[in-house]
Amino acid sequence: MVPPNEGNEVRWKGLVRSLSTPIVSLKVANSNPRGASGEKGSTTFKESSLGNMEDTQMSKIEVSTKQERIAENARRLSNVSFTALAHHIDVNWMRESFRQIRKDAAVGIDGVTSKNYAANLGENLNDLINRAKSGEYRAPAVKRVHIPKGKGKETRPLGIPTFEDKVLQRGVKMVIEPVYEQDFLDCSYGFRPGRSQHMAINKMWKELMDMRGGWVIDIDIRKYFDTIDHSLMREFFSKRVCDGVITRLIAKWLKAGIIENDKLHYDSEGTPQGGVISPLLSNIYLHEVIDVWFEYTVKPRLKGKAFMIRFADDIIMGFQSKEDALKVFEVLPKRLTKYKLTLHPEKTRLIRFGKPEKDSEKPETFDFLGFTHYWGKSRKGNYVIKHKTARDRLARAIQNMNIWLKKNRHEKVSDQYKGICSKLRGHYNYYGVTGNYNKLCIYWISTMSLWKKWLGRRSSKSYINWKKLNRILERYPLIRPIVKNSVMTAKL
Repeated sequence: MVPPNEGNEVRWKGLVRSLSTPIVSLKVANSNPRGASGEKGSTTFKESSLGNMEDTQMSKIEVSTKQERIAENARRLSNVSFTALAHHIDVNWMRESFRQIRKDAAVGIDGVTSKNYAANLGENLNDLINRAKSGEYRAPAVKRVHIPKGKGKETRPLGIPTFEDKVLQRGVKMVIEPVYEQDFLDCSYGFRPGRSQHMAINKMWKELMDMRGGWVIDIDIRKYFDTIDHSLMREFFSKRVCDGVITRLIAKWLKAGIIENDKLHYDSEGTPQGGVISPLLSNIYLHEVIDVWFEYTVKPRLKGKAFMIRFADDIIMGFQSKEDALKVFEVLPKRLTKYKLTLHPEKTRLIRFGKPEKDSEKPETFDFLGFTHYWGKSRKGNYVIKHKTARDRLARAIQNMNIWLKKNRHEKVSDQYKGICSKLRGHYNYYGVTGNYNKLCIYWISTMSLWKKWLGRRSSKSYINWKKLNRILERYPLIRPIVKNSVMTAKL
């Protein structure tokens, strides 16, 4: 059983409670109960204020203050399910939601861009709030596309909501996220404020190094986002939030239609990947199914040390004892089946990841968050856990660069250069970790070769040899590989 007062630290973290939590109404007075017109409850504001940087900053501060207040209430009342949160969603709140949404993302089925929506932003936001709170809002169908996933021809479905739907989802997420952040455990890193993939990798590295290796369960949940049970999702969600406006919107998003190959269909389970609200819902679901179970049911029954790191549906469990690892590996499928989830039989595996006893011994490796993790020797000759870009991720990155260069080969060289450097910088920011310099160099050299290839195919007379490319590189030098994230100095 979860201790009732554990996790009430100042930072956002905590534990989820049982379904029998009392339900109360928590209302915080609106900072601006009157609209610009002076009428009580009005949400109208002057259109001319939209471009005012000071107003935008004030909205950001107001929203942040409200979120801190919600978080404090959720932390203090850990056994409470909130029934009054939607009143926080006013025009200033939605203006901040609009500001946070990416403006260059793909458009949904209605074809409305951020520029179109911003042309009459005040009226659009007022109308959106009124429809959302009155129950008249209808979640539009999500456009589904497929992107490559892992090795082979396997793809991952990705949903693209309309721009207005993204704005509303962001607004709802902003109001409920401070509540659930009090319950999420330290083992969860995916799509949470102030947490990242590098933090998850660094924590895993520290735990495995402290245990000097051990046994690792690499967990892969088959089609997780497509198989989330809606009734269980609503049950888990209601433990902390029972606000009628918000629960109604969540239900509409779960039941929203999907357009794929110009055909509309409705799924009875799952939540579309690509939706703004989907990562938070997936975290709520796996928090109940995996996190709490492992922390408070599994670990107390183990003989040796154990840990778990979860980033969304990417999960790693580490064990000091082989016996403990085998027990958990045996019961894990039953646990997931209970909540309508299935382990991938080929990708889920138990690995002996111990420190090599002899130099001739070659221990197993595993992939996690785009890196292959393995034992190697440091400069001092000691065995340490190292990370390198996973083979399939490197191949995909090079393939994507090839596609981009082919598509943009007729653009100005200066414009191509800016695009290439942007992609190189993004690659280095993520994969530039200690011990991965060689893989970064492979990507850098491959990029130069591909640039030479496509510059030479701009026309029948545009052949470029390496001598000519070097002259281009003197003027437009590509960013060299750089290690930006060190495991040794990371803050855990």
